[in-house]
Amino acid sequence: MTVSIPWLVVGGPLARWTALGLVADESTGRIPFFGTGLEITDLGEPGMIGWVMSGVEGALDAEFDVDGVPTRLADPAPPMFADHPLGVDRIDHVVVSTDDLVRTCGAIADVTGEPLKRVREAGAIRQGFHRVDGLIVEVVERAGQDPGPATLWGFVLTVADLDASVALLGEDVIGEPRDAVQPGRRIATVRSSAGLGVPLALMSPHVR
Repeated sequence: MTVSIPWLVVGGPLARWTALGLVADESTGRIPFFGTGLEITDLGEPGMIGWVMSGVEGALDAEFDVDGVPTRLADPAPPMFADHPLGVDRIDHVVVSTDDLVRTCGAIADVTGEPLKRVREAGAIRQGFHRVDGLIVEVVERAGQDPGPATLWGFVLTVADLDASVALLGEDVIGEPRDAVQPGRRIATVRSSAGLGVPLALMSPHVR
Protein backbone atom coordinates (compact mmCIF):
# COMPACT_ATOMS: atom_id res chain seq x y z
CA MET A 1 0.00 0.00 0.00
CA THR A 2 1.25 3.48 -0.84
CA VAL A 3 2.17 5.56 2.19
CA SER A 4 0.45 8.93 2.33
CA ILE A 5 0.04 11.84 4.73
CA PRO A 6 -3.68 12.59 4.70
CA TRP A 7 -3.50 15.27 7.42
CA LEU A 8 -1.14 17.73 9.03
CA VAL A 9 -2.24 18.28 12.64
CA VAL A 10 -2.20 21.89 13.85
CA GLY A 11 -3.18 23.32 17.23
CA GLY A 12 -5.16 26.50 17.84
CA PRO A 13 -8.61 27.95 17.21
CA LEU A 14 -10.23 26.76 13.99
CA ALA A 15 -11.75 30.23 13.53
CA ARG A 16 -8.32 31.71 12.79
CA TRP A 17 -8.01 29.41 9.79
CA THR A 18 -11.53 29.90 8.47
CA ALA A 19 -10.98 33.67 8.78
CA LEU A 20 -8.36 33.28 6.03
CA GLY A 21 -10.98 31.99 3.62
CA LEU A 22 -10.61 28.26 4.23
CA VAL A 23 -13.64 25.96 4.49
CA ALA A 24 -13.64 23.46 7.37
CA ASP A 25 -15.76 20.59 8.61
CA GLU A 26 -16.70 22.02 12.01
CA SER A 27 -17.38 18.56 13.47
CA THR A 28 -13.86 17.26 12.79
CA GLY A 29 -11.82 20.43 12.48
CA ARG A 30 -10.58 19.21 9.13
CA ILE A 31 -9.85 21.46 6.15
CA PRO A 32 -9.69 19.33 2.99
CA PHE A 33 -7.53 19.99 -0.05
CA PHE A 34 -6.45 17.79 -2.93
CA GLY A 35 -4.14 15.29 -1.23
CA THR A 36 -2.95 16.29 2.23
CA GLY A 37 -5.34 18.44 4.29
CA LEU A 38 -5.28 20.13 7.70
CA GLU A 39 -6.66 18.76 10.96
CA ILE A 40 -7.09 21.63 13.43
CA THR A 41 -7.38 20.82 17.13
CA ASP A 42 -7.93 23.33 19.93
CA LEU A 43 -5.80 21.24 22.28
CA GLY A 44 -2.68 23.13 23.31
CA GLU A 45 -1.12 26.30 21.95
CA PRO A 46 -1.35 27.34 18.28
CA GLY A 47 1.32 25.63 16.22
CA MET A 48 2.16 22.47 14.36
CA ILE A 49 1.61 19.28 16.37
CA GLY A 50 2.32 16.36 14.03
CA TRP A 51 1.00 14.47 11.05
CA VAL A 52 -1.26 11.54 10.22
CA MET A 53 0.04 8.74 8.01
CA SER A 54 -1.71 5.92 6.20
CA GLY A 55 -0.26 2.86 4.50
CA VAL A 56 2.25 2.26 7.32
CA GLU A 57 2.13 -1.14 9.02
CA GLY A 58 0.55 -0.92 12.46
CA ALA A 59 -2.75 -0.61 14.29
CA LEU A 60 -5.05 2.24 13.37
CA ASP A 61 -4.71 5.19 15.75
CA ALA A 62 -1.31 3.89 16.87
CA GLU A 63 1.00 6.75 17.77
CA PHE A 64 4.77 6.97 17.43
CA ASP A 65 7.29 9.52 16.24
CA VAL A 66 9.40 9.95 13.14
CA ASP A 67 12.67 11.32 14.50
CA GLY A 68 10.62 13.30 17.01
CA VAL A 69 7.66 14.27 14.80
CA PRO A 70 4.44 12.96 16.42
CA THR A 71 2.74 10.55 14.03
CA ARG A 72 -0.68 8.85 14.13
CA LEU A 73 -1.78 6.03 11.86
CA ALA A 74 -5.13 6.16 10.11
CA ASP A 75 -6.98 4.86 7.09
CA PRO A 76 -6.38 6.77 3.85
CA ALA A 77 -8.64 9.81 3.63
CA PRO A 78 -11.42 9.54 1.05
CA PRO A 79 -11.21 12.08 -1.78
CA MET A 80 -12.47 15.37 -0.38
CA PHE A 81 -12.33 18.95 -1.51
CA ALA A 82 -13.96 22.26 -0.69
CA ASP A 83 -14.31 25.46 -2.71
CA HIS A 84 -12.11 27.68 -0.57
CA PRO A 85 -12.64 31.45 -1.05
CA LEU A 86 -8.86 31.85 -0.61
CA GLY A 87 -8.37 29.83 -3.80
CA VAL A 88 -6.28 27.04 -2.23
CA ASP A 89 -6.19 23.65 -3.92
CA ARG A 90 -3.37 21.80 -2.13
CA ILE A 91 -0.48 21.92 0.30
CA ASP A 92 2.62 22.50 -1.81
CA HIS A 93 5.11 21.37 0.84
CA VAL A 94 5.64 20.98 4.57
CA VAL A 95 8.88 21.96 6.27
CA VAL A 96 10.59 19.79 8.89
CA SER A 97 13.29 21.45 11.01
CA THR A 98 16.24 19.34 12.19
CA ASP A 99 19.76 19.57 13.57
CA ASP A 100 20.79 16.52 11.49
CA LEU A 101 19.58 16.23 7.90
CA VAL A 102 20.93 12.71 7.39
CA ARG A 103 19.30 11.36 10.56
CA THR A 104 15.88 12.90 9.89
CA CYS A 105 15.79 12.04 6.19
CA GLY A 106 16.80 8.48 7.07
CA ALA A 107 13.92 8.22 9.54
CA ILE A 108 11.43 9.55 6.98
CA ALA A 109 12.69 7.11 4.35
CA ASP A 110 12.50 4.19 6.78
CA VAL A 111 8.85 4.87 7.64
CA THR A 112 7.51 5.96 4.25
CA GLY A 113 9.76 4.01 1.89
CA GLU A 114 10.33 7.27 0.01
CA PRO A 115 14.04 8.03 -0.48
CA LEU A 116 15.75 11.38 -0.23
CA LYS A 117 15.38 12.87 -3.71
CA ARG A 118 18.00 15.60 -3.54
CA VAL A 119 19.92 17.91 -1.22
CA ARG A 120 20.24 21.66 -1.75
CA GLU A 121 23.01 23.71 -0.12
CA ALA A 122 22.17 27.37 0.57
CA GLY A 123 24.84 28.92 2.74
CA ALA A 124 24.25 27.90 6.36
CA ILE A 125 21.15 25.91 5.36
CA ARG A 126 20.91 22.40 3.90
CA GLN A 127 17.60 21.20 2.48
CA GLY A 128 16.60 17.63 1.74
CA PHE A 129 13.47 16.67 -0.19
CA HIS A 130 11.16 13.65 -0.07
CA ARG A 131 7.90 13.17 -1.95
CA VAL A 132 5.26 11.23 -0.02
CA ASP A 133 2.32 10.48 -2.34
CA GLY A 134 2.31 13.97 -3.84
CA LEU A 135 3.27 15.93 -0.72
CA ILE A 136 6.78 17.38 -0.76
CA VAL A 137 8.47 17.02 2.63
CA GLU A 138 11.27 19.58 2.87
CA VAL A 139 13.78 18.84 5.64
CA VAL A 140 15.84 21.86 6.70
CA GLU A 141 19.08 21.79 8.70
CA ARG A 142 20.45 25.13 9.90
CA ALA A 143 24.06 25.54 10.98
CA GLY A 144 24.37 26.00 14.74
CA GLN A 145 20.90 24.66 15.51
CA ASP A 146 20.63 23.20 19.01
CA PRO A 147 20.67 19.38 19.11
CA GLY A 148 17.28 17.76 19.53
CA PRO A 149 14.47 15.93 17.77
CA ALA A 150 13.05 17.06 14.46
CA THR A 151 9.92 19.22 14.48
CA LEU A 152 7.31 20.26 11.96
CA TRP A 153 7.96 23.95 11.28
CA GLY A 154 5.50 25.30 8.69
CA PHE A 155 3.97 24.75 5.29
CA VAL A 156 3.05 26.39 1.99
CA LEU A 157 -0.35 26.38 0.29
CA THR A 158 -0.76 26.56 -3.49
CA VAL A 159 -3.40 29.03 -4.69
CA ALA A 160 -4.87 29.45 -8.14
CA ASP A 161 -4.36 33.25 -8.26
CA LEU A 162 -1.79 34.59 -5.80
CA ASP A 163 -2.60 38.25 -6.43
CA ALA A 164 -6.31 37.63 -5.81
CA SER A 165 -5.58 35.69 -2.60
CA VAL A 166 -3.28 38.45 -1.32
CA ALA A 167 -5.92 41.09 -2.14
CA LEU A 168 -8.56 39.06 -0.27
CA LEU A 169 -6.45 38.86 2.90
CA GLY A 170 -5.11 42.41 2.79
CA GLU A 171 -1.73 43.86 3.69
CA ASP A 172 -2.38 43.59 7.45
CA VAL A 173 -2.50 39.79 7.10
CA ILE A 174 -0.06 38.95 4.31
CA GLY A 175 3.06 40.44 2.72
CA GLU A 176 3.58 41.38 -0.91
CA PRO A 177 4.24 38.57 -3.41
CA ARG A 178 7.88 38.01 -4.34
CA ASP A 179 9.77 35.62 -6.59
CA ALA A 180 10.04 32.09 -5.17
CA VAL A 181 13.09 29.83 -5.40
CA GLN A 182 11.25 27.72 -7.97
CA PRO A 183 11.55 29.40 -11.41
CA GLY A 184 8.37 31.09 -12.58
CA ARG A 185 6.60 30.92 -9.22
CA ARG A 186 5.85 33.60 -6.63
CA ILE A 187 5.24 33.42 -2.90
CA ALA A 188 3.72 35.61 -0.17
CA THR A 189 4.10 35.09 3.59
CA VAL A 190 1.20 35.30 6.05
CA ARG A 191 2.07 37.66 8.92
CA SER A 192 2.43 36.40 12.48
CA SER A 193 -0.31 38.85 13.48
CA ALA A 194 -2.81 36.37 11.97
CA GLY A 195 -2.28 34.36 15.17
CA LEU A 196 -1.88 30.96 13.50
CA GLY A 197 1.26 30.04 15.43
CA VAL A 198 2.53 28.43 12.22
CA PRO A 199 4.81 29.87 9.54
CA LEU A 200 2.53 29.87 6.48
CA ALA A 201 2.95 31.10 2.94
CA LEU A 202 0.86 31.09 -0.23
CA MET A 203 2.45 30.20 -3.56
CA SER A 204 1.40 30.43 -7.19
CA PRO A 205 0.83 27.16 -9.08
CA HIS A 206 3.59 25.00 -10.53
CA VAL A 207 4.75 26.10 -13.95
CA ARG A 208 3.81 23.42 -16.47
